[in-house]
Amino acid sequence: MLKIRDLVVAYGGIEALKGISIDVPDGKIVTLIGANGAGKSTLLRTIIGLVKAGSGSVEYNGDKLTGLNSQQIVSKGLTLVPEGRRVFPNLTVLENLRIGAYMRNDEDGIQADIRKIYDTFPRLEERNWQMAGTLSGGEQQMLALGRALMCRPKLIMMDEPSLGLAPLVIREIFNIIRSINESGTTVLLVEQNANMALKVAHHAYVLETGRIKMEGSGKELLENEEIKEAYLGKKKK
Repeated sequence: MLKIRDLVVAYGGIEALKGISIDVPDGKIVTLIGANGAGKSTLLRTIIGLVKAGSGSVEYNGDKLTGLNSQQIVSKGLTLVPEGRRVFPNLTVLENLRIGAYMRNDEDGIQADIRKIYDTFPRLEERNWQMAGTLSGGEQQMLALGRALMCRPKLIMMDEPSLGLAPLVIREIFNIIRSINESGTTVLLVEQNANMALKVAHHAYVLETGRIKMEGSGKELLENEEIKEAYLGKKKK
């Protein structure tokens, strides 16, 4: 389980996270929704070691992550699919996938996992020779997910996986997120598409200007009138 307690992160004296606490139970999908600038991406970047916390703690399965570098954190079974996909545009699909396994030396296992990725994302196998920068946005998101899975994470964090994608592709991505979770991987999802995110979430938090405003099951928040108005585009009658 991932435990975050009283986490404070500041940029230039301005607090982006103001003492937030959340839990991500093993085997669950937990989603974090909120407007731009609420601090969602900052939280993920702090968990993975890209941003330093001012105070508070981040623990995973009893191990303290605060103060470790990103490589040490990834070695404990956490990985991040960053906003904007961030594939390596001048490398092929296959080369991008192999980079995801850069900390591994079990070639047989790597080959088996590449096969699993191709089974999950058939389009990646069709384009395994193609430069990643020439893929469509949806294909790049699939590649970013596949690359993250190559390190065999216990917990995968995703930052805005639906950003800039067509509705049909968004549905496909969320189906894949469900499938990843059903295979045993815990998911922490940051997403502006609140409707889709809450539908897949076991538990959800609402983040506003660096503070947790509300939490509950995905179903509870989907039915909450305040959430409907603020994030789902539904006006109160």
